[in-house]
Amino acid sequence: MQSSFIITGNLVNIEKRFIHTANVHVENGKIISIEIKSKNENASLPYILPGFIDSHVHIESSMLVPSEFARLAVVHGTVATVSDPHEIANVIGMKGVEYMIENGKKVNFKFYFGAPSCVPATVFETTGAALDSSDVETILQKPEVHYLSEMMNFPGVLQHDEEVFKKINAAKKLNKPVDGHAPGLRGEQAKQYIDAGISTDHECFTEAEALDKLKFGMNIIIREGSAAKNFEALINLLNHYPDRMMFCSDDKHPDSLVEGHINSLCKRAVAKGIDVFNVLQAACINPAHHYQLNTGLLNVGDVADFILVNNLEEFKVLQTYINGKLVADNGKTLIQSVPVNPINNFSANEIGVDDLKVVATSFPFLENKIPLIEALDGQLITNKIYVQPIIQNDIINCDIDNDILKIVVVNRYRQAPVAKAFIKNFGLKKGAIASSVAHDSHNIVAVGCDDISLAKSINLIIQHKGGVSCVDETDEKVLPLPIAGLMSDDDGYKVAAAYTAIDAMAKNLGATLSAPFMTLSFMALLVIPHIKLSDLGLFDGDSFSFF
Repeated sequence: MQSSFIITGNLVNIEKRFIHTANVHVENGKIISIEIKSKNENASLPYILPGFIDSHVHIESSMLVPSEFARLAVVHGTVATVSDPHEIANVIGMKGVEYMIENGKKVNFKFYFGAPSCVPATVFETTGAALDSSDVETILQKPEVHYLSEMMNFPGVLQHDEEVFKKINAAKKLNKPVDGHAPGLRGEQAKQYIDAGISTDHECFTEAEALDKLKFGMNIIIREGSAAKNFEALINLLNHYPDRMMFCSDDKHPDSLVEGHINSLCKRAVAKGIDVFNVLQAACINPAHHYQLNTGLLNVGDVADFILVNNLEEFKVLQTYINGKLVADNGKTLIQSVPVNPINNFSANEIGVDDLKVVATSFPFLENKIPLIEALDGQLITNKIYVQPIIQNDIINCDIDNDILKIVVVNRYRQAPVAKAFIKNFGLKKGAIASSVAHDSHNIVAVGCDDISLAKSINLIIQHKGGVSCVDETDEKVLPLPIAGLMSDDDGYKVAAAYTAIDAMAKNLGATLSAPFMTLSFMALLVIPHIKLSDLGLFDGDSFSFF
């Protein structure tokens, strides 16, 4: 593409809050001049905006390597992400973080990575790697690393854990912000957590919780991922705190990424009556300032990172420019795929049906009832309920009529007994689904109606050394994820199509959740209350101990 060009359109100056018809002159990747042609808008011209920034995302959750994520994201006007490589770090450690950084460098997109702060997230699960404070400080010193990733160990912060504070202080010493992760934390404890230097949170369940954290100086990130969503709960705050809020996807599956990204949140926010300049400040400006990103904000002298949209209601992206180069044009990505070398940490033998039986005498009971995980659509949080089980010959079985299915977690790193429990709200009437994407340690998690189907779904994952699968008595589908058991090495659009097919199969088997595989991936996430299952057993998130 030519190194010098002029774009004419309705220039949206977010910080000064005006829209003028203008010529934007780009030369050698930078904006060298902006000529205001008229102080009035011209409806026949596109609107020129700074590019969108996803303020917190785990690229791995898209099942795509960074270079493929970029190919899909630029179509929606995203020019940069604040990316936490926490998932691959739990599997492979520092080598995984370096893998993400190096792959991201191969394409014209702005990945701003963080140093994972909690690997492992807890001591109550088996993980593939660990990063201590010395490792975290080493990662923070990399120029590609811009912040300390979400500090999930908020009990460690509140208890002044020495190792936790070494990580926080390493970030402070380098003048790099610290991201938070403290679902439900309120009042004096929230203040103590924030006073330690934690600057953001994307885990607020309610407006009241977000207000509590805003009051103590925290920035709030509105999250709308494939499973976890708080847009509806928090969006009205944007009219009152426009300089303190951002947008993120956190965890987004490939089919969702094909449909839209931060642009979709802008459209929804404006439709709800939120001031368009506030919306764009959250989507484009605040993350660049907060994380000190080298991303152009449509000023003279800036790097030419900007987008053209049809209007400020639909936010249909017409073109995306990064470093002065056109990377997406009318819904088509112009970023080419690059070669990908697999990297993994997977050591598990196939399991048998007998490994999955739940013996009643070995399972926790309370007054003849067993604890049950109640999954919630659109939430990472789960409810803890107690139900009367079906027991035959001392074996607890599924109760499909009442939507009580079996959930199991299989250690992917070494041979170990299978952890087993029961779960509600997946809705399957037959068959099973399984995944090696299972936050945070990424062992194999599966939910199913019978042990034969469960074993079949799990063994498909083991055979491919990672993936997602869906099976019934006559059919099976698997999407292999050979890179850390988290990501595919294939074209992003092909991966999205394959995921759409396997998601459809799960829903044909009765799955009622909007994103069953994404919800499944969080059922081993112990740091989110109230009840989860790790490879070591059923975990009570309220007492932070096993049943």
